[in-house]
Amino acid sequence: MPTLRVIDRDGVERELNAPSGVSLMEPLRDMDDGVGAICGGMCSCATCHVYVDPEWVDRLPAPMSDEGDMLGDLRSRRDNSRLSCQIMLDESLGGLKVQIAPEE
Repeated sequence: MPTLRVIDRDGVERELNAPSGVSLMEPLRDMDDGVGAICGGMCSCATCHVYVDPEWVDRLPAPMSDEGDMLGDLRSRRDNSRLSCQIMLDESLGGLKVQIAPEE
């Protein structure tokens, strides 16, 4: 069960334990004031947008084209933006640090 470091929209960092084999979106959706995840992980709404800590960006698989397309429409997009529904958790991601992006 990887432990995640999550910075919420108020700038508060907390640790979350998340099961392996689920998308990052799932534990973030379950947080108070977490991600919206309106489409339920179908990569069609961008309401699970997060900023990945720079130390972790290169350790994640590259985004697929549909994820890039969804992120391209966001005003708050950064170089380290990802959709949390597209990041599958496993033990190798223990310590992953992300910040929940502003709602748009």
